[in-house]
Amino acid sequence: MSERDPSGDTGWLARGEAAPLLKVLGSDGEEARIIGGAVRNALLRLPVHEIDVATTALPEEVTRRVEAAGWTAVPTGIEHGTVTVLLGGKPFEVTTLRRDVETYGRKAKVVFGRDWVADAARRDFTINALSLSADGELYDYVGGRADLAARRIRFIGDPAQRIAEDYLRILRFFRFHAWYGEGAPDPDGLHACIRGRAGIDSLSRERVRTELLKLLLAPRATPIMALMSEIGLLGSVLGSVALLASFENVIKLEAATAIEPDPVRRLGALGAWIAEDGKRLGERLRLSNADAERLIALDRWWRVLPEHGTSAARALLYRLGPKHFTDQVLVAWSRSAAGVGDRAWRAIAELPRTWSVPEFPLKAADFMARGFAPGPALGAVMRAAELAWIAADFPVDAATIEAIADRAAQETKQTR
Repeated sequence: MSERDPSGDTGWLARGEAAPLLKVLGSDGEEARIIGGAVRNALLRLPVHEIDVATTALPEEVTRRVEAAGWTAVPTGIEHGTVTVLLGGKPFEVTTLRRDVETYGRKAKVVFGRDWVADAARRDFTINALSLSADGELYDYVGGRADLAARRIRFIGDPAQRIAEDYLRILRFFRFHAWYGEGAPDPDGLHACIRGRAGIDSLSRERVRTELLKLLLAPRATPIMALMSEIGLLGSVLGSVALLASFENVIKLEAATAIEPDPVRRLGALGAWIAEDGKRLGERLRLSNADAERLIALDRWWRVLPEHGTSAARALLYRLGPKHFTDQVLVAWSRSAAGVGDRAWRAIAELPRTWSVPEFPLKAADFMARGFAPGPALGAVMRAAELAWIAADFPVDAATIEAIADRAAQETKQTR
């Protein structure tokens, strides 16, 4: 079935960057529509970040038309009919209509076609199968519009079959419900996810990581995480017991302090108590080195206490940098008895915004002038001076800094 875009506003489509692409691909006997998440978000009045296009044109024809228009076509998934078009510096994923004739895990043997109904039937959830033409006509072949209005995440067809085609759809079921659903999850979908949960182990760690990090930022992440924990799914993903209270508290603290939500920080609150936890999560989810290091560094969260004073907090911020500092403070706060309104904790959490981390004012030349040649002794005296400068709460006046340098030089020479 089709209808005019019920939002009453198709201007975003006509004015947007995708308009010329739809025109080029939807002419001379071919048809092209916006598909999936962009349509879903537009109907929900949510920001549209990525625009995917479906078309009856074959990949070779897509490439020919795109290049004739002066744009760039990249064959990112040509065997499945996907060409990424670079238009105005922005990527658009263009996929030829298709149907699966054989599926085995994530892999599938497909044939291209011109049947929009068959293409919709092979997608995962009804709310992701909506398509929108350039003139604002909304096409819904699987009841996605009604499910979207009801905030219901429902598999297309048999949930067990959809899951067997790609076990990542289990995590996507929970992720989409956390972002767009309300109330209890669809019972048929939930039952199929529970029965198929062992299939999660067959997925690559990178795909699991991507879904999990997206889920951690969802508006209803906490109740969905709690449900996943109850059915034994979250523990197998994390490889440990989930710290749901700390996770929920970090979400509240981010909101209360206007600190930007961060999926890696939330992952640390959920699953990292000691350094070994951070290492395990880094390996299990194949995190980047930088993200894994953030989790490992959380093992010292229990040492962060407001009663240590502002000077100690500034010293910690200087050593860790803003991102690691914020991670440790919010996780420590989330595991304390203090509430979101605690002023002492808030003052520490807001320190990166209220205090600019200074640069150590002494250089190697300052100590070479005091008789230190390049080598281990020079490094030792500089470290001693920096520690003394930190302990003095980062003085900026020249006399105090010179005194710190003189004392460090004298003490270092005495120990040589």
